[in-house]
Amino acid sequence: MYIEHPCTFPSEPCPPRLEPALEALLNQSMLRVEVMDALYQCGSRFIDEPRFAYGVFHLIGVGQCEVESHLLGSPLLLETGDLVVFPHGDPHRLRAAPNSDGRSTSMICGELHFSNHAQHPLKHALPACFVVRASQADTLFRNLSAMMIALTGAGVPGRQVLLNKLADTLFTLAVCDYAQRHADRRGLFTALGDARICKVLQAVHEHPGHPWTMQAMASLACMSRSAFAERFVQLMKMPPMQYVTQWRVNVAERLLHDRQLSVATIAEQLGYRSEAAFRRLFKRVSGICPGRIRASGNLIPDAGRTLRSAA
Repeated sequence: MYIEHPCTFPSEPCPPRLEPALEALLNQSMLRVEVMDALYQCGSRFIDEPRFAYGVFHLIGVGQCEVESHLLGSPLLLETGDLVVFPHGDPHRLRAAPNSDGRSTSMICGELHFSNHAQHPLKHALPACFVVRASQADTLFRNLSAMMIALTGAGVPGRQVLLNKLADTLFTLAVCDYAQRHADRRGLFTALGDARICKVLQAVHEHPGHPWTMQAMASLACMSRSAFAERFVQLMKMPPMQYVTQWRVNVAERLLHDRQLSVATIAEQLGYRSEAAFRRLFKRVSGICPGRIRASGNLIPDAGRTLRSAA
């Protein structure tokens, strides 16, 4: 599924608005955004494997570029400052636009690494492909993308670190831009439009260790248990308590990389009465023991570098 969101008023930029529930999720979740390539000549680039465990994004620096994918009915033309995101790593190709000079076309390419072992709500909610147009984006997005483009040619110390931090912020703005648009949305982004369910999501994201029950969440939403459960499943495509469990596992995976926190402490913070119960649940949901997460070292394991130039 490919989604491109026009502004309601095309002559005016649409400022992104970060919902509290989404902000709480981004603050707590495991997500690494990393710039892998800054190319001064677009040429032809492709990712042709069936699908990867990480997402991919491309920011057009200068000139025009075309992107092709089975998700698109026809090649999509991208211009300077446009951002295209493939959150699920679907295969695609990029090349300089037919009427442009490929030698003067550049782009910045990067990867989106979500939690590897638990279903990330944001990854589940994002479409297979979406675009943020510089011509429709707000001033902050345009200024940030211009800063990244300028930084690629600057010989400043820590350039890669700076690019990664800016890319992380740019992706957050892109998510806000996506959430802002009135279009066919799903999962988390659909729920953000329901004030009662959104209030519950915010509370769960901010306080995963609270002793959540169906009654507690329904009361917070000012709904009966049956009406709340039905509405939650309709929007989020899973029962409320299942979402709470998956969210706790997402948060736990991040906390497990802090070696100053024992597994017992993490279990207690997330509302589990015993370390053994937490370990059993974590393995059941994620398919891996907490000890293996702790032993892996990296916050999110690196994937192979699969962005390649066509011969």
